Amino acid sequence: MKTKKSAPEVNAGSMADIAFLLLIFFLVTTTMANDKGIQRKLPRLCPPGENCSIDIHERNILRISLNGNQEIMVQDDIIEIDELKNMVKSFVDNNGDSSCTYCNGFKDATSSDNPSKAVVSLQSHSQASYESFIKVQDELTKAYLELRKAYAKNVLGKSLDDLDEKDMDLLKKAYPFIISEAQTK
Repeated sequence: MKTKKSAPEVNAGSMADIAFLLLIFFLVTTTMANDKGIQRKLPRLCPPGENCSIDIHERNILRISLNGNQEIMVQDDIIEIDELKNMVKSFVDNNGDSSCTYCNGFKDATSSDNPSKAVVSLQSHSQASYESFIKVQDELTKAYLELRKAYAKNVLGKSLDDLDEKDMDLLKKAYPFIISEAQTK
């Protein structure tokens, strides 16, 4: 009698268990990168049938452009990124119409009338890098943060960390963060 030799078999029943355990291990130990973005409050939608366009005096608009060569142009001058924060602060805090009692501006005839009327218009070229755009946004945020810190200290007599909700509302009314990324006329 001839017996046929069979090839040895590998028991693969526990392979599925091992693969499952490895999958669980990697899911638990892997960290996911958090998405980063720009936190902004979007304006309310314009109700149907209403004209929501606003006429803004030219001196109250600070035009900032980011071109395809990653250069920043403010009004008609090309500047470096480290100059932007101080230019924005000077523009917003100008007090051109002398109606702002807490402003420290120079009352320049070419800058904003009042912080509540100041609009920063930001335009970026389609070839501008996201990194450059974020750097410009960061400088704008720093400028407003410094203006708000000074207001909190000098007018409210508190630090930003000590402000309650009512004080925060006063702060936002004193220096509203108005940025337009729409095409301006």
